[in-house]
Amino acid sequence: MQTLAQDIKTHNFRPVYLIYGEEAFLKNSYKNQLVAAVTGGDTMNYHHFQGKGIDVEELISLADTMPFLAEKRVLLIEDSGFFKGSCDGLAEWIGNIPHTACMIFVESEVDKRSRLFKQIGKIGYAAQMTRQDNGQLARWAGTILAREGRKITGRTMELFLSMTGDDMENIRMELEKLISYTMGREVITDEDVETICTQRLTNRIFELVTALVNGQTRTAMDLYEDLLALKEPPMRILFLIVRQFNQLLQVKEMMAKGKDKSSVASALKVPPFAVGKMMAQAKSFSREQILDCVTRCVDMEEAVKTGRLNDRMAVELLLTGIRK
Repeated sequence: MQTLAQDIKTHNFRPVYLIYGEEAFLKNSYKNQLVAAVTGGDTMNYHHFQGKGIDVEELISLADTMPFLAEKRVLLIEDSGFFKGSCDGLAEWIGNIPHTACMIFVESEVDKRSRLFKQIGKIGYAAQMTRQDNGQLARWAGTILAREGRKITGRTMELFLSMTGDDMENIRMELEKLISYTMGREVITDEDVETICTQRLTNRIFELVTALVNGQTRTAMDLYEDLLALKEPPMRILFLIVRQFNQLLQVKEMMAKGKDKSSVASALKVPPFAVGKMMAQAKSFSREQILDCVTRCVDMEEAVKTGRLNDRMAVELLLTGIRK
């Protein structure tokens, strides 16, 4: 990312860029900055393509066409899927891309073994936008708050991030709400965070699984009813419960190998504060009990897909059937 930021700052552009990864906020931010910097606001020589089925020959033809009264013809290509399959023709052509063209690819998933990915690595730059760790998110959020004249303690920041998760777009929106709510005040408190911030679905699922871990079936059912009231589809709830138990299984196995919190967080690609909570959950179950929960989840999912149970009933049976 530093290389990309440097290119934007110096206006020393490469012929082709690839911005990819799971962090949507960073991808959009760098995409917009790069497009604005290369085009300089010129719309006549700017072309935007999105989605699968993009005509490669059209891309090549446009890139080969001299820009009109400008230094660069800019092509932005988003979610093309070119990096997940064979695209040898484009890969071969990019090796000779004219200096008057700049191609910017933005993708969610790529195959680093693909010829196109390797070619961009040779003549351009590929920037991976990954989920940021808790420390990076805290510093970023703190900078935004400081810019608006707000102060926050480390403990309150941790509470804030535990509620928002690590999605930067969601964090940004919650920060805007906090800043508006605390207008006229300097210090943001725990009470401010708990009052104004929306708890994410994944956090509610965590609470639901915690209730199951503690043998609080009634609490788990109440949380499930709350999620249904918020119009969350039962199958999405089931999917997230399955994912939570799968993560607990991985945490349990890594703990048995003596892995510390930072190592587990790195392996699972989740914030350390979330891993700490998962480690506490995992201690409440034996490996066999977690495996049994995963199996029950899979059985309920299969029951819905085969029509033996409706989705809502399947989740209810799952929640009432899990015992410590």
